[in-house]
Amino acid sequence: FFLDRSDAAELPIKFIPRYAGCYRCQILLKSSCDVRVYEIECVVNADHVEAEIEFLTPVYQTVIQDIPISNVSSQNQKLEAILEGQGFYGPPLINVGLGETAVYPVMFKPIAEG
Repeated sequence: FFLDRSDAAELPIKFIPRYAGCYRCQILLKSSCDVRVYEIECVVNADHVEAEIEFLTPVYQTVIQDIPISNVSSQNQKLEAILEGQGFYGPPLINVGLGETAVYPVMFKPIAEG
């Protein structure tokens, strides 16, 4: 059988996450003739972040800038890096453990003046 909208009961929930991550909870509803447990899982993604770094180095001399990345979420994070621009290099993926700070090395190796 199914319930129509007139038999439905609304249960408003307000959720305000502080950080990106996976949040789980259980809701227990009891009446004199019924017990129900609802499990809720909310996944919160962080907004895309853009950053700008200026490198100043002689031609053909490599410079590396370590960028700290902190994981303040509730689970381990696997992050994908996309570097744009000629002469920039870095690992395509970085893993940051729960509560840890990892370093992402950005390397710039200029092949011409400019």
